Amino acid sequence: MNTSPLSVTAVPTSPLARFIPGLALSATLALVSIEVSKNTWLQAHGFSALTIAIVLGMLIGNTVFPRVAASCGSGVAFSKQNLLRLGIVLYGLRLTFQDISQVGVSGVVIDACMLMSTFALAYFIGVKVFKLDPNAVMLIGAGSSICGAAAVMATEPVLRARSEQVTVAVSTVVVFGSVAIFLYPMLHGLNLLQGRADFGVYIGSTVHEVAQVVAAARSIDEHTANTAVITKMVRVMMLAPFLLILSAYVQRGKSAAPAGGGKTSRMAGIPWFAFAFIGVVAIHSLFPIPAAVTGALLDADTFLLAMAMAALGLTTHLSSVRRAGMRPLLLGGLLFAWLIVGGALVNTVIDYLFR
Repeated sequence: MNTSPLSVTAVPTSPLARFIPGLALSATLALVSIEVSKNTWLQAHGFSALTIAIVLGMLIGNTVFPRVAASCGSGVAFSKQNLLRLGIVLYGLRLTFQDISQVGVSGVVIDACMLMSTFALAYFIGVKVFKLDPNAVMLIGAGSSICGAAAVMATEPVLRARSEQVTVAVSTVVVFGSVAIFLYPMLHGLNLLQGRADFGVYIGSTVHEVAQVVAAARSIDEHTANTAVITKMVRVMMLAPFLLILSAYVQRGKSAAPAGGGKTSRMAGIPWFAFAFIGVVAIHSLFPIPAAVTGALLDADTFLLAMAMAALGLTTHLSSVRRAGMRPLLLGGLLFAWLIVGGALVNTVIDYLFR
């Protein structure tokens, strides 16, 4: 008689099954963040669903998540990387080429000057003076010079930065962008631009997040709010060329892959989602899309980006953020000072030249 143990045949599982727990966790945090962000007080103070998502993610990530990381890790990583790219692509539905005409050539030049000067200043001070890691510096520079957390998250795949570096960069956006909401209405009262340049353009070209721009500008008047948002969206549109230039710079610093792999290595470093982002902007600009469809896609975009931010928070350890020290925060503060003072100067000079 055969006394060998019974053989057990394992039931094959779908390769996609390993992603489900992490995706479900990221999605749950995203949904909670979106609902919480509807609070009137939070909206008035510029706290978007993305900001809330990373905070919730960090709370769970440093308490409960380590116990379930083994089962949720794959889905969380997918949210942080792949869903992020899709979210950035759909972000293009918020923009049209017609936005450029509304702020004029001077508004576009102001945005470009603020982007280039802020990022260059970040790199010089962060790397040369503070001796920070270049990736961390470029993330902080991207967040300050373009569109806050969305720019930080879009830059991360190009640099392949660590989670804690992304979190520190987002933190500078949250801290100083929140200060801007209260500071800019006070600056308007002080007549900082001496009545020449449009204050809405000033806000849109210098405040970090779109939500923070809206909150700061609405405290002044409707015209300022409208101009600020349009200027900000033109600045956001500059994200795609920025990513392409940054990718070329990063690839230039890498050695070619051995024996015929060089071309593949360079191609792999190109942020293809930036091209898709431009394509979505073009489609939105040239073809009429029903408002209901656009609204649904924008809701989906917010959800995807919130999932990515929640996933980032889940994989960020506070101990790593603490080890970064005060220098990244100080860098963010110096860039904030440049956005205020240098931004006023740039707005005044360019407005004078184009009048």
